[in-house]
Amino acid sequence: MAHQTGIHEQLLLGAYKELSGSWDCDYDSFVLPLLDETKPCYILYRLDTQNAQGFEWLFISWSPDNSPVRLKMLYAATRATVKKEFGGGHIKDELFGTLKEDLSLAGYKRHVSSCSAPAPLTAAERELQEIKISEVKTEISVESKHQTLQGLAFPLRPEAEKAILLLKQKKLNYVQLKLDLEKETTELVHTNPTELADLPQRIPVDSARYHLFLYKHSHEGDYLESVVFIYSMPGYKCSIKERMLYSSCKNRLLDSVEQDLQLEIAKKIEIESGAELTADFLYDEVHPKQHAYKQAFAKPKGPAGKRGQKRIIKGPGENGDES
Repeated sequence: MAHQTGIHEQLLLGAYKELSGSWDCDYDSFVLPLLDETKPCYILYRLDTQNAQGFEWLFISWSPDNSPVRLKMLYAATRATVKKEFGGGHIKDELFGTLKEDLSLAGYKRHVSSCSAPAPLTAAERELQEIKISEVKTEISVESKHQTLQGLAFPLRPEAEKAILLLKQKKLNYVQLKLDLEKETTELVHTNPTELADLPQRIPVDSARYHLFLYKHSHEGDYLESVVFIYSMPGYKCSIKERMLYSSCKNRLLDSVEQDLQLEIAKKIEIESGAELTADFLYDEVHPKQHAYKQAFAKPKGPAGKRGQKRIIKGPGENGDES
């Protein structure tokens, strides 16, 4: 069993066990007591089978839900290095778990069984299946593809959910959200009534935020009320941890807002400063200009003088011969 600790992020031995029976008889009694509900760890468990390099091993990564996000990310980033240092040729299989039942002998056997089962549907096949079931036409765009990426989940607090639903009902026109880095939740900051001219002042200059704004405007003669999602990140005035967490949590938050709360978002914008949120900028983001015509190609003139004359001159006949 290995733990990471200290300022220099050393990998230290946490515990070890001497074998007493077959690998499957020893498994639960050896592995499960080592799993701390609040601390990730790596476990290397020796199997009874061998390959050309010796005994084969099971590489176990334990990352409980109750452990701090910093530790989860640290262990995830170091896993490949640990495997390489131990020797990838010795590792027969890998097992990852957040619950003890994931890493029990029964959990490992389920893992082995699932690996030998027919290949699961690809992401594209799952998406096509969902479309056929729901009979909903979806437009695949760069933004919608990005929303499928896996990210960290800081769940919305009840008051934040309530505010978003009120904005959906157009009883509010602005919602500001922040991450509570200690509680690992998404909190409501405020819902102060906000006009377009007020929007730049709503953007903090020294901390990141998520904003939902009901953008009321006219476009081509029609009056529209479009919800805009704004992710404000004031550059390096924020700590690396804050920048990383806000970036990682954004996609999961959008999934929750659009899929769970069914709020349609017209545009997603990322900014560094509130000064960027001018009326023209917001309009052009929601309604990008379409170039209706292409500039005619102007054929360049040939060079002046003798060098510009034709090199082949045909006469009246087909091949330049006189008829």
